[in-house]
Amino acid sequence: MIAPRADRLAPPAALVRMRLIATGLLVAMAGAFVATRWIGPVHPAIGYIRAFAEAAMVGGLADWFAVTALFRHPLGLPIPHTAIVPRNKDRIGEALANFLRDNFLVPGVVARRMRRLDIAASAGRWLAQPANRDGRLGRGAARMFADLLDAFDQQRLGGMVKTTIGNRLRALEIAPLLGQALEAAIAHDRHVPLLNGMIRWGGNMLRANEDNIRAMVHDRSGSLMRWTGLDETVANKIIDGLNQMLGEVGDDTEHPLRAKAEEALVQLAIDLRNDAATRARVEALKLEVIDNPAMQRWLDGLWESARHSLLRYAREPAAQRAGGLAEAMQQLGRTLQEDAALRATINRFVRRAAVGTAADYGSGIVRLVSETIRGWDARTLTRRLENAVGRDLQYIRINGTVVGGLVGVALHAIDTLL
Repeated sequence: MIAPRADRLAPPAALVRMRLIATGLLVAMAGAFVATRWIGPVHPAIGYIRAFAEAAMVGGLADWFAVTALFRHPLGLPIPHTAIVPRNKDRIGEALANFLRDNFLVPGVVARRMRRLDIAASAGRWLAQPANRDGRLGRGAARMFADLLDAFDQQRLGGMVKTTIGNRLRALEIAPLLGQALEAAIAHDRHVPLLNGMIRWGGNMLRANEDNIRAMVHDRSGSLMRWTGLDETVANKIIDGLNQMLGEVGDDTEHPLRAKAEEALVQLAIDLRNDAATRARVEALKLEVIDNPAMQRWLDGLWESARHSLLRYAREPAAQRAGGLAEAMQQLGRTLQEDAALRATINRFVRRAAVGTAADYGSGIVRLVSETIRGWDARTLTRRLENAVGRDLQYIRINGTVVGGLVGVALHAIDTLL
C-alpha cells in the first residue's frame, strides 16, 4: 500500500482549535473548583459556583474519556473497551463496504435512485449561470480537468485523438453530404457567390498567364506569322476575347455560359448523391487527402492547439468567463432547460451508464474499499477518522462540561432548598 502523506494525517487547524477550547474549559472548571475551595463559604453564591465547577469537571472528564476511547487508550492505559477504532479496523472496513454495496451499488437501487433525479436539468441550470462556473466547485473541477489533461502522455494521447479523427473521416462517406449541401445551396441561390468566385479566379489566372499564352501562340505559329508579327496580334485577340467573355459572364446573370455552369453544378450535385463512379472518385480523393503527410501534420497541430486552449480555459478564470466556449456552455445550459426531449435522452443515458457501472464494477468497488481499509495501519485509519469527525467530538466535550455544570447547580440548589 502507498504510505499516506504526513500532511494528510496532521490534524486540521479547526480540530486543534476546538480541542484547545474544550481542554481549556475543563482546566478553567478545575481552577474555579480549586478557587472556591480555597475561598470557602463566604457567600452562598460560592457554593453554586463550586457545584457547577465540580460537576462540570466530572462531565468534561467523562466525555474526554469517551471521545479519547474511540481512537486510543486514555493516558496510554490498556483499559478494556478503549481504542475502539484501531481494534476494529477490519470490521469497520467490511461494514463500510457492505453499506456501499447494499445502499449504492446494487443495480436496482441505482436505477430507482437515478429515476428520481433530473441530472440534465441540474446540469443545465449550473451551466446557464456563469457565476456557478466561477464558484468553488467549478474552479475545482476545472483544475482537476487541467491536471488530468496535463498528466497524460501527450504523444500517445495526441496519437489517439488523431487516429480517432482519421478513422471517423475514413468511415464517413462525404460525397452524398457534399451533394446535399450543393443542392441546398443551389435551391436558395447560395451558389451564386461560388460562381462569381470561379469567374474572378478565371480572370486572375488569365492575367497571370498572359505571357504563357503569347509564348504558346508564338511557338505554334508559322515562320510567316512570326515574321509579320501576326502571332502577337492573334495572342492579344485571344486574351482580349477571353477577358471580354469572363466580364460578360460575370455581369450578365442570364449569360448562356453561366446557365451552362449552373447546369453543371446541378448535375454534379446529382452525381455526388447517386452516381457510384463519382462517389468512388470523391472517396479516393478523400482518402488521399487524409493520408497526406501535410494533413497528418495539420491534425497534430489541431490537437495541440485544442489542448492548449482547453488548458488555458481550465486554468485561467478570465478565460472561463469570456470567449466562445463560455457562451457555448451557457447556450448548452439554456437548451438543456428548455428541451424536454433532450433532457429525457441525457437522463436515460446517464441512468443506463450508472446502472451498468454498478453492475460491472460494484463488486470491485466494494472489494477495493474493504481491501484499502484493511491495508491501512491502525494509526492511519485512526488519524483519518479523527481528522474527519474530531471537531464535532470536541463539541461533545464542551457540551458535557456545560451540561454537567448545570446538573451540579441543580443538585446543589435542591440540596440547599430542602
